[in-house]
Amino acid sequence: MIKRKLLPLAMVAATSAATLSFSQQLYAASTDPQKPNILVVVADDLGFADLGSFGGEIETPNLDALAQSGVRMTNFHTAPACSPTRAALLTGVDPHKAGLGNMAEEMAPNQEGKPGYEGYLNDRVVSLATLLKDAGYNTYLSGKWHLGRGEGKTPDARGFEHSFSLLVGGASHWPDMRPAYAPTPEAKAPYTEDGVLLKKLPDSFKYSSQFYADKMIEYIASDKDNGAPFFGMLSFTAPHWPLQAPDEAIEKYKGRYDAGFDKLFADRLKKQKEMGLVPSSAEGAPRPPKGRDWESLSAEEQMVEKRAMEVYAAMVDEMDVHTGRVFEYLKQNGLYDNTVVVFLSDNGAEGHDLDETWPADQFPKIRKTIDETNDFSYEQMGRPGSYTLYGPNWAWAGAPAYKLHKGFPTDGGTRSIGIIKAPGVEANAINNNLAAVEDVTPTLLELAGIKHPGSKYQGRDIEPVSGISLVPSLKGETDGSDRVLGGELFGKRFIRKGDWKLVHMPKPWGTDDWELYNLKEDAAERHDLSAKNPQKLAELKQVWEAYAKDNNVILPSWVSGY
Repeated sequence: MIKRKLLPLAMVAATSAATLSFSQQLYAASTDPQKPNILVVVADDLGFADLGSFGGEIETPNLDALAQSGVRMTNFHTAPACSPTRAALLTGVDPHKAGLGNMAEEMAPNQEGKPGYEGYLNDRVVSLATLLKDAGYNTYLSGKWHLGRGEGKTPDARGFEHSFSLLVGGASHWPDMRPAYAPTPEAKAPYTEDGVLLKKLPDSFKYSSQFYADKMIEYIASDKDNGAPFFGMLSFTAPHWPLQAPDEAIEKYKGRYDAGFDKLFADRLKKQKEMGLVPSSAEGAPRPPKGRDWESLSAEEQMVEKRAMEVYAAMVDEMDVHTGRVFEYLKQNGLYDNTVVVFLSDNGAEGHDLDETWPADQFPKIRKTIDETNDFSYEQMGRPGSYTLYGPNWAWAGAPAYKLHKGFPTDGGTRSIGIIKAPGVEANAINNNLAAVEDVTPTLLELAGIKHPGSKYQGRDIEPVSGISLVPSLKGETDGSDRVLGGELFGKRFIRKGDWKLVHMPKPWGTDDWELYNLKEDAAERHDLSAKNPQKLAELKQVWEAYAKDNNVILPSWVSGY
């Protein structure tokens, strides 16, 4: 179901393939159930409670319909930030081995040049796109890449036959090519198509989500005659800051958030409990350290906060609309039923404000450029040239059952919306089993009937996958209760074993020491049990040490001074 009238296919792209009639495009790609098509849709900084099918009030009928036709994963975890998640997603390997042990923009001096800290997808991993291409799939990427730039590091060098990609972490959602962060006002966000750096964006680029969907449809249509299955990665930059959306979409949400984030937090938590998505006993997440009570805000502060959330909701709405256009194309061409669809966010909601995101003392040139080249006025919020962030208050409501947000190893930072639709998988089901983003590659390979090469690929050593196939979990053959997950980013780290979780975070977000939680009884990580359970604490610290050794974790040199 599509919320708004679909764009005519002639507007989808300026190529003959995209402007063919539906009858001419019938049976593009694979209709053979032994060779399913694969579509992975990635949102950027989406909160766990943002979709209607996950307890949210934003209108997302297309993704909700996907959830009804597939499985909602309620215990699906990513890295706390985008590029490490994307590295794990496309390889099945822990990001510390895949090259993104830290984000390229945040690399510490003691990490630079070390294996696993290249800041791009390294040559010791083989991508899902490469393996599927080897097996006869057509492979496409449209949208955010953030896994390397320069020769040999762009999507065309990592298995994607056709790609339109934003190489960095963020940019304007309009065609002005303004980077989300740059040291000079003249800088342009780097976009490539099939490896060629673009000097300007095509005239058909009106808004990021619209154009990324256009390109995905165009690519699928371009191979309409070969009958091969396709793998498409539709990688949105929404709702990543700067928050921007078309005026009509923002207008749709005007006034909907006048009651404030405290009310939204309570409403979403209640709804998620009713839907069985979070424990009925969930206390709700503690307010983040920089969070505010709604009533403590001045009238002007409330006005700005409300508009930020209206723009954010419009971005999520637009992402749903354009995802729906891709689904509609597949349906009208007889491809949807034979397409495995995975939807996820790359991390939890973005809860930092501008001072934390690009502090003036740490990134002076970037911060100066942001301050001097963007319009921060209320009237311009969401429009071209504006720079609006979501902030910790709305992020708190973005995952009301779980602590903190993007950038943190608590569940508010790592627990992602996850939806999987696949042949033979129960429809409209909820799966609470522990799962991780590195499980996506082995899952899709199994569904496609393809074996991962293990530790060798075309004569070179590669890292074997550390994720596991979720097919047994999706079929109810295992509950994942014996699963162990670990992770680290920016010096913040965690270990998860069964219901127990060990977390280490600096002040004011943590104690700057290990904290121990039982998530079965305390989903929001409110009650530190480390003093009461010294044996479990010692056990999980050993598990952490083993994880860190196995994955060559190098804590940043400044971690002790956080």
